[in-house]
Amino acid sequence: MNWNYPTALRFGVGRIRELPAACRELGMRAPLLVTDAGLAPLRIVGEAVELCRAEGLRSAVFSDVQPNPVEANVTAGVAAFRVGQHDGVIAFGGGSALDAAKAIALMVGQNRPVWDFEDRDDWYTRVNVAGMAPVVAVPTTAGTGSEVGRCSVLTDHRDHTKKLIFHPRLLPAIVILDPALGVGLPPKITAAVGMDALSHNLEAYCATAFHPLADGIAVEGMRLVKEWLPAAVRDGANLEARGHMLIASTMGATAFQKGLGAMHSLSHPCSAHLGTHHGLTNGVVMPYVLVYNAPVIADKLARLAAYLGLRQASAAAVLDWVLELRAAIGIPHTLGDIGVSEEHAAEFAPAARADPSTPSNPRPIDAAGFETLYRNAIRGTL
Repeated sequence: MNWNYPTALRFGVGRIRELPAACRELGMRAPLLVTDAGLAPLRIVGEAVELCRAEGLRSAVFSDVQPNPVEANVTAGVAAFRVGQHDGVIAFGGGSALDAAKAIALMVGQNRPVWDFEDRDDWYTRVNVAGMAPVVAVPTTAGTGSEVGRCSVLTDHRDHTKKLIFHPRLLPAIVILDPALGVGLPPKITAAVGMDALSHNLEAYCATAFHPLADGIAVEGMRLVKEWLPAAVRDGANLEARGHMLIASTMGATAFQKGLGAMHSLSHPCSAHLGTHHGLTNGVVMPYVLVYNAPVIADKLARLAAYLGLRQASAAAVLDWVLELRAAIGIPHTLGDIGVSEEHAAEFAPAARADPSTPSNPRPIDAAGFETLYRNAIRGTL
């Protein structure tokens, strides 16, 4: 089926076969397929390239993209785009590949550094829009929802922070959501990216802004996670589960235009400094942030619990569900379990306070509060 919200979405098993037509629709004759180094050797990438070549498109692969992409990955991708005389980008893979691909598509036509387009004030107006390359996005994981995002998340090694590179036209023009592309994803990665999708929906729902449209999308996204994430982890070949999780991921990234919160604020310094998996880190810190925010979102969580059909319509029931879900799919209980130590609490807290996700957290929090949250999550204190 096809949807047009927030961009053109083509959903269904086998829709990857429409990739060449999607490229042609956007005027591409020589697309550069951008993916990550781990995905590049796999069959699904080779088949995507062959689909394009069979339809007369001069396609090539760029895969110098690390799990938390940095400026150097974008610079190398821009060079490959220009050397190959490409005219568009296929963003193919998980969140890191999609973020890098979108940044490459932006930067091929700019003469300023990428950091000049950080999501601050009106910095996006600096972009030479005419120089941007068109993008077709093909997510292979169900977590970040970057395929429907207007930002590219890059790690800035100068200060070890994650920065949002923003322009409205970074939103890919066409998205292909094919559940079959995720069949080979290992259970642990399926679980981690699934918790990322949940964190996007949950934090968007709890964020401070008034945005009933985003709230409606977010609660249904969370219902899909509740119903289908355990099944996707248990049986990676379950195409129905894979499909519903792809939709939940896309819904989360659509909803979080309303805002995010302290889960992401805590997670970003961990991945920027230590390379922790973003979705996994969000899943680890989730209950600690829920406990912190509960005094000001109890009513919202009670409504959510009722919608999800939990045992009770209460904030406590939502917390219990999150804890049970994490245990069922193998998400660690503490940040200590994924390499974050006590010494990092004070170090990371100021960066968490300065993170762009912090202002929309439903309960105000300062650096000292973040340090306490880090320590709670490291020790397992709820």
